[in-house]
Amino acid sequence: MEDGGWVLVQPPTERYFWNPSLVETETSRPLKVRFNEPAKHWTDALPIGNGRLGAMVWGGVASETLNLNEDTLWTGDPGNYTNPDAPEALSEVRKLVDDGQYAEATTAAVKLSGDPSDVYQLLGDMELEFDDSHGAYSEETYQRELDLDTATVKVKYSVGEVEFTREHFASYPDQVIVTKISGSKSGSLSFTVSLDSKLHHQSHVNGRNQIVMEGSCPGKRLSPKANEANNPKGIQFSAVLDLQISDGVGAVHVLDDRKLRIEGSDWAVMLLVASSSFDGPFTKPSDSKKNPTLESLSTLNSIRNLSYSELYAHHLNDYQKLFHRVSLQLSKSSESITTDMPSLKDVDLEVTEDKTVSTAERVKSFPNDEDPSLVELLFQYGRYLLISCSRPGTQVANLQGIWNKDIEPPWDGAPHLNINLQMNYWPSLPCNLKECQEPLFDYMSSLSINGSKTAKVNYEARGWVVHQVSDVWAKTSPDRGQAVWALWPMGGAWLCTHLWEHYTYTMDRDFLEHKAYPLLEGCSAFLLDWLIEGRGGFLETNPSTSPEHTFSSPDGKPASVSYSSTMDMSIIKEVFSAIVSAAEVLGKNADNLIERVRKAQARLYPTKIARDGSIMEWAQDFEDPEVHHRHVSHLFGLFPGHTITVEKTPDLCIAADKTLYKRGDDGPGWSTTWKTALWARLRDSEHAYRMVKHLFDLVDPDHESNFEGGLYSNLFTAHPPFQIDANFGFSAAVAEMLVQSTMKDLYFLPALPRDKWASGCVKGLKARGDVTVNICWTEGDLHEVGIWSKNQNSTRRLHYRGSTITTQLSVGRVYTFNRLLKCVNSYPL
Repeated sequence: MEDGGWVLVQPPTERYFWNPSLVETETSRPLKVRFNEPAKHWTDALPIGNGRLGAMVWGGVASETLNLNEDTLWTGDPGNYTNPDAPEALSEVRKLVDDGQYAEATTAAVKLSGDPSDVYQLLGDMELEFDDSHGAYSEETYQRELDLDTATVKVKYSVGEVEFTREHFASYPDQVIVTKISGSKSGSLSFTVSLDSKLHHQSHVNGRNQIVMEGSCPGKRLSPKANEANNPKGIQFSAVLDLQISDGVGAVHVLDDRKLRIEGSDWAVMLLVASSSFDGPFTKPSDSKKNPTLESLSTLNSIRNLSYSELYAHHLNDYQKLFHRVSLQLSKSSESITTDMPSLKDVDLEVTEDKTVSTAERVKSFPNDEDPSLVELLFQYGRYLLISCSRPGTQVANLQGIWNKDIEPPWDGAPHLNINLQMNYWPSLPCNLKECQEPLFDYMSSLSINGSKTAKVNYEARGWVVHQVSDVWAKTSPDRGQAVWALWPMGGAWLCTHLWEHYTYTMDRDFLEHKAYPLLEGCSAFLLDWLIEGRGGFLETNPSTSPEHTFSSPDGKPASVSYSSTMDMSIIKEVFSAIVSAAEVLGKNADNLIERVRKAQARLYPTKIARDGSIMEWAQDFEDPEVHHRHVSHLFGLFPGHTITVEKTPDLCIAADKTLYKRGDDGPGWSTTWKTALWARLRDSEHAYRMVKHLFDLVDPDHESNFEGGLYSNLFTAHPPFQIDANFGFSAAVAEMLVQSTMKDLYFLPALPRDKWASGCVKGLKARGDVTVNICWTEGDLHEVGIWSKNQNSTRRLHYRGSTITTQLSVGRVYTFNRLLKCVNSYPL
């Protein structure tokens, strides 16, 4: 109902039939990011998104702004990602490396660099202006919150006796951003709405209730000078705002042919749609036949007859089918546990429902109170953000997801492939959001096309290659600048490890055969050609860097280029292992490529231990001038890789432990969450939790240069500035603390900080083998486990605190393990 009546929502299609005795009801603690005042900075605003369209809600009273984004708005056009002079430069660099002249090789490697990526742009702003009375609103009545359960931002405040309410959500099924504003007194709502943008644009009123904004992105990376003759045509865009008001109450007026003025209404609903002329990474904007305005109007026409309640119901049905798959409850208190089967709500005495406490205040107090419900909130916030910025058919999540306010965002807002893009998708599988990973695989398909040209021309190699940074045009060439960051041809290979992981979690053979395997083939072909005969009979990579890190060469000079960095070798080992395993599944063991890979596997440079007992970052034990460097690239084999494990390589795990101590705890947000996952893989709950706690540092946006890592008041993670990767890394790391798996093993609570999260339940996490895992624990001890599998019968080894049992999982049965796995029961669905 338009007046706020009931909304019918269909139940989720994917349910987990498990009723643990420990939890009587779903968590009663609201998953909300709260403010008691309007936003003062962009990082105070609240994000909504449907994968393609995004908005940041500031919640201003007298004037309100919604910053708008559309994920295909970028500068530039398809580029030439090849360099015919690269082979000669490559030979020069390789010889210098062979001669041990690492500093000189580092200087010469600049000849291998390319052009910078293009730049992610913004769409514009929806601007609302209210009458002067709103300036005198009652501050104590103000509430602004993002409800993760409904993916809705709400703003409430009172002016005199009238309470005003705003609701904002971004619908994936209807491809629209919806805003509803209402007043508690009939006829009390009056405001002006308009659209604006920092990009070249124009806007006009269409009819009596629509505003159309049309514009274009710069045709070059930086805004071209006025009247520049070679200014190419950039991506065109259009946004259309449609306005509806209460029947029979209020009126709409047109102002200056650009704005709409609402007078004396009960409520108003605004529908914002947007489109662009982007027609894929291989089509120039000047050649695109897409008409953004017609597409936007067509989208509006398709939902014209839907009421606000119907739009909201569609949104909830779609969103909650994904979000509700996983629930998490944590408690640090177990003092009131008096029976064998208590309810978690009995032990959550420290949780408050005080709505006057903002989320920022909770973050600020976390170092002292260590409120586990705030960990729950940040864990689910990462899942919310992934659902909101990466859905089937959208662009890949970039460095800021989809949310951006600048025409020159930090680091161009581009996907960076030496950790950031990969971390964006770490939670998609364990946190039960496999669909959200689809844009990554679509993007990889585009990268493989451009990357095959780069591999052939630059390196005279087969297959495909991608370097450190890319963009919407699927850029595959090296970045511009110094070799320490620009020379890193392992970006595509790292991405390929996600292909096999996706199969191991989903057991989707069709995906493995038709999507994953062709990409793995091309990547492996390149790696085989990139590897060359090296020292001691090993195959080596030359030139090689460890992302963004330098070393001191034996002659004392700073350098970054050598051979066979530990990360190079670790990634290649993962890719080769993946394609060999995939070939076994698909019956391709006899393929020539697989035979070549098997032979190469035995000759890859091994992971070495340095003189100080840590993992060597480079093939030689070079002196490290920056031991606290933010990257932990040489630990890739531990996480997200699988070549360093507690069970199979205990000596390397001891060295990895020393490496993490040596690196220290400080670093940007993404480094903090990577270290959390690394400590979790080592089963070190104390240090994993230390890194969790380390992230809860409230960043002051006016002095963010004084911070390293931390959280903004809206829970965006900070480098600083804002990068979204740590939000996703946090969710993945927490999942890693609670459940770890191989295709044959399940590890329960492997890095649980028992004194911090003494009791809890997690429901819906995924494990390899397409297994759903549900766990409850009390007083730090495992209480109950539920496992469900819908695939083929399989044997699993179940591990908990050094104890192991083996059980046969059958299709469609739930297995419940009670009291330290001593009692096993199963029942059919």
